[in-house]
Amino acid sequence: MEKVATLCFGLAVLHTFLVKRFQHLALKFKEGSVAENLFHLLGEVEIVFGFWSGIFLIWISLLEGKDFAIKYLEGRNFVEPAFVFVIMAVCSTKPILSLARNLIDVISRGLPLNRGISFFVVTLVVGPLLGSFITEPAAMTITAILLLEKFYQNKISMKLKYATLGLLFVNISVGGTLTPFAAPPVLMVAAKWDWDFNFMITHFGWRALCTVLISTGLIAFRFRNELREIPTNSRAVRETTPIWISALHLLFLAGIVSTAHHLSVFVLIFLFFLGLTSVTKEYQNELKIKDGLLVAFFLAGLVILGGPQGWWLEPVLSSLGTTSLYLGAMGLTAVTDNAALTYLGSQVPNLSDLSKYALVAGSVVGGGLTVIANAPNPAGYGLLNASFGDEGISPLGLFAAALLPTLVAAFCFWPFF
Repeated sequence: MEKVATLCFGLAVLHTFLVKRFQHLALKFKEGSVAENLFHLLGEVEIVFGFWSGIFLIWISLLEGKDFAIKYLEGRNFVEPAFVFVIMAVCSTKPILSLARNLIDVISRGLPLNRGISFFVVTLVVGPLLGSFITEPAAMTITAILLLEKFYQNKISMKLKYATLGLLFVNISVGGTLTPFAAPPVLMVAAKWDWDFNFMITHFGWRALCTVLISTGLIAFRFRNELREIPTNSRAVRETTPIWISALHLLFLAGIVSTAHHLSVFVLIFLFFLGLTSVTKEYQNELKIKDGLLVAFFLAGLVILGGPQGWWLEPVLSSLGTTSLYLGAMGLTAVTDNAALTYLGSQVPNLSDLSKYALVAGSVVGGGLTVIANAPNPAGYGLLNASFGDEGISPLGLFAAALLPTLVAAFCFWPFF
């Protein structure tokens, strides 16, 4: 079963690099035909791991029997995909976005910079760092939507689109490390290794802050001329939301975040939240249910295929020294979810404190290189993909764009500082 899972996992990773080919194939068939719809479906990154996990489950059902496949499926933990779906729906509502937008707007007006540059900098610094308190998936959703409204919909250059995307993914990955409960790779090990709030601030927090500030500053400086041209009055007419509605949204968001590990509880809270949005629909946008479901499907596929990878990941992690472990974790994160990587590392006995740090630091540093590297990445991908034209986001383009902020993060998180 492990070998079959690894084969399907490898094919899924390969598939993510071939989505454009499937989109091109779809154009060769009659519009609206089954073949065209099939290849368009296969050309969507969000369905890749769900698709191959389905093939994996069918395969092991034939090899081992359906009872074995059902038992395996019931033994997987789908809390994270469900949580990301719920948090995406809640954080994409108009009241939450308005609060985030107003906060960023107020801070950006206080900077002695051009409005376009200051809004860019504050969005990509404050948004990801909020992930340490409202969780990374929530921060990704809010930040990606603000970037979409302010920059991507203003026809910025493709170079700036990719540079912003790579910066967003890396900043989100490191920005959630100020606390022990927000970043998935930290969450997997914090309780077992007794990493509390004080430990995270002193070992990860200041490094994350340096990374986010330096990387954002470099990208903003590089594209300063284009950012100056961004319209500053695109949202001149603002719709006000009653304070009591905003307060209720924040209350529900806090309830969902505080119960993030208890699926039955946060889903119940979410159902009540849907009732709130129905009653207050005159102050709401359409909920992003479809987007959230696609991202959850992607993550569920990772959960199904990622679990059996321990047979080769654990020996690799056990054989590495501190520096090799740090660099190896950065590389492995690009082809497997970083939370799965740190979870497997937590099962390795007798890891030194420095090796523990190197494993988690490498995992968060490499979390922006691919769409599968960090659990919130598919959320940002799903929200911004349409802005990159008919072919969508190129995996190689994302990797190249994330290299500079990843190198900055690699320096700031270096284990021997």
